[in-house]
Amino acid sequence: MTAPVFVVDGPVPDGRSYVLDGPEGRHAVSVKRLRAGESLVLTDGRGAWSEGTVTAAEGKDRLVVEAGPVRTEPVERPRITVVQALPKGDRGELAVETMTETGVDAIVPWAASRCITQWRGERGTKALTKWRATAREAGKQSRRVRFPEVAEAATTKEVAALLAGATFAAVLHEDRDAASTALASAPLPADGEIVLVVGPEGGVAPEELALFAEAGARPYRLGHSVLRTSTAGTAAVALLLGRTGRWG
Repeated sequence: MTAPVFVVDGPVPDGRSYVLDGPEGRHAVSVKRLRAGESLVLTDGRGAWSEGTVTAAEGKDRLVVEAGPVRTEPVERPRITVVQALPKGDRGELAVETMTETGVDAIVPWAASRCITQWRGERGTKALTKWRATAREAGKQSRRVRFPEVAEAATTKEVAALLAGATFAAVLHEDRDAASTALASAPLPADGEIVLVVGPEGGVAPEELALFAEAGARPYRLGHSVLRTSTAGTAAVALLLGRTGRWG
């Protein structure tokens, strides 16, 4: 089993003793029950990390670690961003969790016109905080040291601008007539940025599709079955990671 991952506040310790306390220390001592001699990974979630050895567990929330040298995980290419339409209930966190575990690089919440859920005011702030916390926890669980960025909620025009700057831009579409090409056979770049739009349960509206087409995005289908908006992004990310060689 690989060593568990914990997030540090500030720079990752480089070849020195470090005290892991607070919520991360409590999780390490009281939940993971780490003890002297066991290994762990300390990371900032932005690619820097060091492997350490526990030298002492103190109380219920304090771990003393002897950290090794800091290493940096390179940014993988092509970079994969998923624009995720806002699902109902807690399905948004499910989408963020599974896409993070799969290997997505960035997630952009999108308030599509057909979304039942809308992020406004305090509700939007709380929802975004949950998405970011979910990405952090899923990143730790999946032993990542570079967590996906979760952006501010985007408007349709902002999504179009993001698509216009992509190396490869795609909109998932369940209609085989509208999306005659499968994502599995689309020509993908070896570098740059892939931006993929996942629409709401009611589908991407015609005016949104038209705007995205002007930005250079084509509609693609995943397969024969129609996936929920909370699972389509994960399936697409897995496909893209395999086809681009990032899972090689």
